[in-house]
Amino acid sequence: MSFAVSVIIPVYNAEQFIEKAIDSALMFTEVNEVVVINDGSTDSSLELLLKLQEKDARIKIYHHKGAVNRGRSASRNLGILQAKSDYISFLDADDFYLEQRFNRDKLLLRNQHIDGVYNAVGFHLYRGISDTEYHHFKVATLSQIIPPEVLFENIVSSRLGYLHLNGLTVKRRAFDIVGFFNEELIVAEDSDLIFKMALRMRLVPGYLQKEVSKRGVHITNIFTNDALYEDYNLRLYESLITWSLRYGIQKEKIALLLDTLWIHRYRQKASILTYVIYWMQLQKKWPQLMVTRLFLKYFPLVRLRQRLFPIIFKKGYQIND
Repeated sequence: MSFAVSVIIPVYNAEQFIEKAIDSALMFTEVNEVVVINDGSTDSSLELLLKLQEKDARIKIYHHKGAVNRGRSASRNLGILQAKSDYISFLDADDFYLEQRFNRDKLLLRNQHIDGVYNAVGFHLYRGISDTEYHHFKVATLSQIIPPEVLFENIVSSRLGYLHLNGLTVKRRAFDIVGFFNEELIVAEDSDLIFKMALRMRLVPGYLQKEVSKRGVHITNIFTNDALYEDYNLRLYESLITWSLRYGIQKEKIALLLDTLWIHRYRQKASILTYVIYWMQLQKKWPQLMVTRLFLKYFPLVRLRQRLFPIIFKKGYQIND
């Protein structure tokens, strides 16, 4: 199988950045096509795309039915369906690739037992950043090489770092294995897909120290919107647990998802009763968990027992999970 890549780029009002993004993909002979989904742009993005297409026929432009705006997930899904190559990579319209983007991917993916390769992704500043924003701008990579069998365990909590979609190249069959992007998620849809791939596929590292692409930082970014992400992180982990139960993922890995879900839920500082009601609502969605130890282990009255019974724990009593 020759190494030919379809690069999928969703575009919504990105006239300032899209030419740089597309040019960065077209510089590679390995890129067979750049699949651009114009997601109902209202600026000059489409006009610019058509001009770029005249210069390079590898640019393929698609629209949703009615030329409406449907969001990044639906746009990437349309791109996957339209892509013709055996390998798929992604790029956001305000980001760009670097010259080493596919150097290791094309070597590693020759192995029929490897489904995808991930690489480090950095940032390019189009604006200044404040002191309170610095935590958003760490390079997306892992701090050490992780065997694919335990990749999920090490990225679900970001303990050893995290991955970004711009650094990922996968074989087309990946979407037959895990499905497509979750269109119900406005944000965190990339994490959703990466976690699913880590659970059911063999992903290996390419470059962990050398960045292969850059994310553009500008005034319209939404990845610094902590409140939006905190809300959708709950939906992300709820959706992942539903998906994991459907695909028969091991209970130990579902437990890690439950752990992370409750970490995000408890950050919202609700009452004990609110947590109990939330957990019972989840059980209606996942009745199969009620007959496992996970139901009791993650029941809020158990998880928050130290908060409920501080005197007992101060006296040194211990209750095992």
